[in-house]
Amino acid sequence: MTDGFGGALRTTSITLYTDEFTVKGKLETPQRRVTDALNGSTEGYIVLAEATFDEHRSATSLLSAEFAQINLASVLFVVSDEDIGADPALVSPRHAEEALISVPPFRVTGRIHVLPERSLREALGELRGQFIPVTEATYWSDSLGEGRMTAALVAVNHARCQILAPHHEVDPWAGMGMAAPPETPAPPAGGEPTGW
Repeated sequence: MTDGFGGALRTTSITLYTDEFTVKGKLETPQRRVTDALNGSTEGYIVLAEATFDEHRSATSLLSAEFAQINLASVLFVVSDEDIGADPALVSPRHAEEALISVPPFRVTGRIHVLPERSLREALGELRGQFIPVTEATYWSDSLGEGRMTAALVAVNHARCQILAPHHEVDPWAGMGMAAPPETPAPPAGGEPTGW
């Protein structure tokens, strides 16, 4: 990996999803952001400390290792709850767009950050990097039975995406209007309840 700004190593906890495994561990990197560490890897892999491996759809116990090398080409996406923005001195202005990303067997929704003053078509064509950051993200897999989970950041492997498109949440019940409940009759004058 290339040396980050300042060069001091820091450790961050991440979760990686591959076709077959969920892998958790600690990444040591000089980079400020997880996506910079992933995109800056010239070797095509990263090494995690305190790694655990959980095979999808498996009843076997969790596997663990002191260290593990992870092939980045096999990674669908990486999850981090650490919300570290770009270095303000180096950041270019971006516009956040809500997006749906299909990276089978998962789906990810959240905010992708594109260059402003461009049509969405041009902005999507200009997305670069092996891993695309998605902030305020939700991810799930119906086929694996993985319920919706949220994270500050999901870095999606661009080469593994099948669809990356604008997205807007729609309430399927909006405009359906619920019928008002029937009014309860007032008690009779005199205060005596009738019936039971």
